[in-house]
Amino acid sequence: MDHISPAIWQFLVKWMTNFALFPPEASTIAPQMDALLFFMVLVSLIGLTIVVLLITSFSILYSKKRHPVAVQVEGSTLLEATWTIIPLGLFLVMFVWGALIYFRVFTPPANAMNIYVVGKQWMWKAEHPGGQHEINALHIPAGRAIQLTLISQDVFHSFSIPAFRVKREAIPGRYTTVWFQATTPGTYHLFCTQYCGTAHSQMVGDIVVLSPEDYRKWLASSTSGASLAQNGERLFASLSCAACHNTRPDARGPSLANVYGSKLPLPSGQTVTADDAYLREAILNPSEHITQGYAPIMPTYQGQVSEEGVIELIEYIKNLNSDYRIQQTLNTTELVPGSEGKTAAQGTVKP
Repeated sequence: MDHISPAIWQFLVKWMTNFALFPPEASTIAPQMDALLFFMVLVSLIGLTIVVLLITSFSILYSKKRHPVAVQVEGSTLLEATWTIIPLGLFLVMFVWGALIYFRVFTPPANAMNIYVVGKQWMWKAEHPGGQHEINALHIPAGRAIQLTLISQDVFHSFSIPAFRVKREAIPGRYTTVWFQATTPGTYHLFCTQYCGTAHSQMVGDIVVLSPEDYRKWLASSTSGASLAQNGERLFASLSCAACHNTRPDARGPSLANVYGSKLPLPSGQTVTADDAYLREAILNPSEHITQGYAPIMPTYQGQVSEEGVIELIEYIKNLNSDYRIQQTLNTTELVPGSEGKTAAQGTVKP
């Protein structure tokens, strides 16, 4: 041991101390994931053992020494049915079990707290509803269902928390969601598991699970002073969205009050649900999402509003229960000299 440097020795001791075959089970879904995995491994090992024993036995029983001349062996319908039906039943059990877990993972509870996560080369940026922002870290409360709405600003990324048994792709131009409920306070690893460029290995972070009381303290100490909805309201006003989306008889756009989650009629007669994905597309590519009864005159904000800005606008629209604030914004804008009739198409905004 004398030839081992102290630094290497400390590393080996730390590695052996923290060595674990599996990450800790720190979410409600983790035990179910592990149970399915262990069942599949057990079935595979039993199948492997049976196959090896049969091959070994047949090699001995039907060796050239015992049977110099080949003997015709008739098949058995019962035997063939047995080795077909039993594996089929086991595979169906795995399929149904896995499907139930899949549907649970991708169907968040109605009361889940939504947090936005934007993937960039090479970092994760978390946006909390209260306006808290985090880079390569995510603070969450234990015992509370958390829904993540993920999107990438550049290339494909994959948001992975091994201790929670959660992994979800962050895709450019499209929202994806996943949810979990942490059970044990502590700090857990966050990885990007999709190769995303030269610094992919550095796209890591920490998931910090706090008790409900500690989480409330963290929220109070980490606030930026304005929620996502409040930032979205300011952006809504700066883009002059109220010039079209108001309650006046000659309004050129539909009212946005209580629009989130509602069914919107399209010129084709079909309806579409105004969820996060729809609102994002309506902001960045409005010509593809025209509400029935209105002309396709809304300008595109593609390249003018960042992904964070789109998130803020969506949060503002989510919380818009009446047209009062929009009308107040419109009245304030009209009081400013030279602002009459001005639209966002006349300027570029990059929040």
